[in-house]
Amino acid sequence: MERKLAAIFSADVKGYSRLMGDDELATVCTLTAYREVITNLIQTHRGRVVDSPGDNILAEFASVVDAVQCAAEIQQEITARNAELPSHRQMAFRIGINVGDVLTENGRLYGDGVNIAARLEGLADAGGICISDAAYTQIKNKLALGYEYIGEQPVKNIAEPVRAYKVQREPDAAAPPTTTQEQPARRLAVAKPTSHYGLGAALTVAVLLVVGVGGLALRHLYAPSSLPPAQVPRDETPSLSLPDKPSIVVLPFTNMSNDPEQDYFSDGITEDLTSSLSKISSLFVIARNSAFTYKGKAVKVQDVGREMGVRYVLEGSVQKADQRVRITVQLIDATTGYHLWSEQYDRPLKDIFALQDEIVQKIVTTLKLQLTLREQGYLVRKTTDNLEAYDSFLRGMEALNRTTQETNIQARQLFEKAIALDPQYAEAYARLSLILSWQWVYQWSQDPQTLEHAFGMAQQAVALDDSLPIAHEMLAYVYLYKRQHEQAIAAAKRAVSLAPIAEGSAMLGLILNFAGQPEEAIELIEKAIRLNPRYFNYLVRLGMAYCLTRRYDEAITTLKIAGIRNSDHLPLHLHLAVSYSELGRDEEARAEVAELRRLSPTYSLEGVKQVMPFKDPADLERYLAALRKAGLK
Repeated sequence: MERKLAAIFSADVKGYSRLMGDDELATVCTLTAYREVITNLIQTHRGRVVDSPGDNILAEFASVVDAVQCAAEIQQEITARNAELPSHRQMAFRIGINVGDVLTENGRLYGDGVNIAARLEGLADAGGICISDAAYTQIKNKLALGYEYIGEQPVKNIAEPVRAYKVQREPDAAAPPTTTQEQPARRLAVAKPTSHYGLGAALTVAVLLVVGVGGLALRHLYAPSSLPPAQVPRDETPSLSLPDKPSIVVLPFTNMSNDPEQDYFSDGITEDLTSSLSKISSLFVIARNSAFTYKGKAVKVQDVGREMGVRYVLEGSVQKADQRVRITVQLIDATTGYHLWSEQYDRPLKDIFALQDEIVQKIVTTLKLQLTLREQGYLVRKTTDNLEAYDSFLRGMEALNRTTQETNIQARQLFEKAIALDPQYAEAYARLSLILSWQWVYQWSQDPQTLEHAFGMAQQAVALDDSLPIAHEMLAYVYLYKRQHEQAIAAAKRAVSLAPIAEGSAMLGLILNFAGQPEEAIELIEKAIRLNPRYFNYLVRLGMAYCLTRRYDEAITTLKIAGIRNSDHLPLHLHLAVSYSELGRDEEARAEVAELRRLSPTYSLEGVKQVMPFKDPADLERYLAALRKAGLK
């Protein structure tokens, strides 16, 4: 009979229910990072993860000493990491260790040894370790640890109780067991393989360890946004808690024109309504990017409300033909499925802005929202009198939202056309500023004046409409890359003050990352993520913040989630390359550099040095050194 030693770790995660709350992303990233920490420590102590039964990790070791040392180091590391986190994100893991019989089949472990170890895990305190008498006998004089005898413990489906000990990581924390009872002889009951295990099963003796980290919940919490909700089981899809004020998501309006090329128009109406509603401080509005993950999918409003954490859902359809537009819209209470209001509008296309205003005002009245004087005057305004310019702008927005080098060029041309048709079109100037900024940041343009051109467009947008949030966001963005950090922060704060939208908070968070304040950035970006739960770009900014605070495991986890949603985002691979390089995971870092070159063939260290607007030269040098190590020239 082959004798094996293994251990079973199982977890008691503090605040596990909060995984479905407002702080879900940060909590999941912490949970995943801790899982990786545990796995790495198991490997360090000559252990091997062999299975993940249910919510646990099953590992085997070369000796009981290795298993208990590993458990003690895991708890020490988790304690240290918890000290750096707010209380609601701290996690505690229980660990159980046993020597006993197991059956092996195709690399998996079964049997009484596993069951006893799992029971011991349940007896451990949060953050503690519980071992069987069989393990205690082999280790009691070999490690500088204390042990507290807790008596004989009944174990389900095991005939005899199991004598158990709690491990004290401080040797003096507990006296050695004082029981005078004779230690019972340890018997290894030889289990008979049954047909359940098949002919390939083999009987071994093992020391077992189980770590349950909610892996099943994690897999579904951040499923790729390209998957329809129906592919995610309902009871495993996360629910976000409702905000403390009325909350709404505007689902993408359906294009009823029987022409897919008209999608840009129905999408534009959706974005305009979302933007207008976002200006109401007494209303919580899910941002466009998350809402559009439902485009083209048959969904239940109750599911949407639960997944987005909102009470109300606005949905509708748009049909445009012969200079007329027909819009059907309905407001639904997602908690009950009850239709609060529905209406069909049939108007001349030239009245499109007035029509949007009617819809917004009807929502305000229905939800009994309180408006400030500024909000009453600026909810929906005509941004242009030129319908051809508006049409070109909407087409430009469709191209912009696809964020590739090719669509960037298309969007630039369309925004320039909108401005040529209406030189007073403030939002077109702001979006053109963004397009030009991207060309500079992603090294798509070799023109040294590209950034100055972007700056001029942002300044013009602010000059034309000082109350337009996106104008101040773009001014902040360009100030950042001009390395004028204080001006960038001021402009971003101005944008946030004009409208409580996700992009303003995320922009301010990005600026603070580069300004040497990543800890403050994390809170702002997490706030933006709650307003825009499925947008990959905010995850990239959060991953950058974790990287800058040297929380590389959390950075990698966050960035990988972002990559599920958009694998062609250049900054995603930049921060991944740095994080992997800093951890010494050189092969993975080199793979990310290869992705950088795929997305931008001219991408180089010199380009990074020119573009990355770090306020502290030490931050820039850390990035350059990590990228150089990863093979970027």
